[in-house]
Amino acid sequence: MSLYFKAFCVHECYNDTMQSAAKRQQKQGRYEGLSLAELLVALTEKDQLLEEKNHLLEAKDERLQAHQKYLSDKDHIILEQSKRIDLLEEYLRLATIQKFGASSEKLAFQSDLFDEAEIEVALSELEEQLPEKDRVRPQKKQRKRGFSDKLQRVQIHLTLTDEEKEGATKTFFTKVKEELEFIPAQVRVLEYWQEKAVFNHDGEDRIVAAQRPAHPLGKCFASPALLAYIIASKYADGLPLYRLEGMLKRYGGDISRSSMAHWIIRLQDVFQPLINLIREVQLEGNYLQADETRIQVLKEAGKTAQSDKWMWVIRGGPPDKQSVLFEYDPSRGGAVAERLLDGFGGVLQADGYSGYSKVCQAAGITRIGCFDHARRKFVEASRAAETKGTQKKAGQPTKADVALSKIRKLYAIEKSIKDLDCDKKTQARQALSVPALDDLKPWLEKNVSRVPKDSLTYKAIRYTLNQWEYLIGYCEDGQLHISNALAENAIRPFAVGRRAWLFADTSRGARASATCYSLVETAKANGLEPYAYLQHVLAHIAAADTVEKLEALLPWNLEAED
Repeated sequence: MSLYFKAFCVHECYNDTMQSAAKRQQKQGRYEGLSLAELLVALTEKDQLLEEKNHLLEAKDERLQAHQKYLSDKDHIILEQSKRIDLLEEYLRLATIQKFGASSEKLAFQSDLFDEAEIEVALSELEEQLPEKDRVRPQKKQRKRGFSDKLQRVQIHLTLTDEEKEGATKTFFTKVKEELEFIPAQVRVLEYWQEKAVFNHDGEDRIVAAQRPAHPLGKCFASPALLAYIIASKYADGLPLYRLEGMLKRYGGDISRSSMAHWIIRLQDVFQPLINLIREVQLEGNYLQADETRIQVLKEAGKTAQSDKWMWVIRGGPPDKQSVLFEYDPSRGGAVAERLLDGFGGVLQADGYSGYSKVCQAAGITRIGCFDHARRKFVEASRAAETKGTQKKAGQPTKADVALSKIRKLYAIEKSIKDLDCDKKTQARQALSVPALDDLKPWLEKNVSRVPKDSLTYKAIRYTLNQWEYLIGYCEDGQLHISNALAENAIRPFAVGRRAWLFADTSRGARASATCYSLVETAKANGLEPYAYLQHVLAHIAAADTVEKLEALLPWNLEAED
């Protein structure tokens, strides 16, 4: 530090000291010569000024604290809004993917956090513990060549000319090619000519007529085969009636869609006794799967056209008598499930809908969950995750991806043991699936508090934990499945058809559709071709005037189509 700067600092300090002394002298001079009373007044005024100053300082502090609270609240609001925006962006990405993306649950980013070879090794070790006679040897799949031997075949002989085979010692044919040919549908008119005989007895004529075949709808110009075609086209192939109207018109059959709809509704009463028998047999089984989906019915008493109505599906029954039954009801209440499951006492597999809880508790039904629903929630969370600037872009899996990897291990186990019998499946699940589940649950409990509340990942974790008791139930019995996929697959044709015909006009039409879907899907579950089964039923149900004749029309009492 320079000498000049030091001198400058000393000078400034001296000036400040002299100014302070001068002010003190002025104040002392101000109070000199005052009487005691005047001094008291001056002191009182000074105290008032000090008190006012303190009030001003306190008010200033209050305003400062209020401003600080305002800033803190504003920061909290901004933080909450930021979280809300993140959630809305996540939901928006999911909605965009659901509307425009692929419907498959396969992910482009699918981390393999487990080694599938470990499962094969564990299965091999488990297999070695079994007696030699109980071991399952994998069968090599043979490549299928050509078409089914059950198809009608027409031989087309490609012959040589007389000049080409002149001088040959012998000729023979070899099959060099097979082609699959399609024969377009055609319509024709069936004319029934009834033979009548006239007998003369005592001068009076008596006429005897040949018996006419019973028709399921009585007076109706559509043959049973045409009725079967209409039902199969609409409920197995998802074609709306207006398209069928156009197709039949091209073939020469001019039938209005209103006539076809009227026939389908009338067949509801014809098929109902057969549906009742199928339901009785279904409830005799010990394992059922249930699901429900929305349907729009325009004219339902007490409900608006836009309100939700429901199509229920129950699949199951004895192992050799599987059935799929649809039931329309405007309500999704537990009373519907109670009615559909009345008399059942086995295992019910369904999603997390609480409507099944009451009937399961009241009837002693064991309820298990569906891992497909839990997995699907994690798939949605993974697909909706933002990829820009996140762990995914950096090559690190999100928590939804980690959960999916652990769940995929359970499905890989199921794929590996699908050909085992029930007892061996149970043993394999206890040895392999239970440890995998024991690893999954603690991970879910640990991470549920580490993700934003109300996010898709949080909801997926919370759903899985809430349903855990039901989700692990499949490990107790080898005949049970990890998911409700069979019921969902049965309801898929209804969902596909719904996109074409969009809605049902009346509740009676919705119930008729439920009946037709039941017959179509039950036929498929028993290896029957739906059109062939429907044609057989329609050709014989009008004459089925006893329970025995009706039972003969049950799908498991007919030979499966090869």
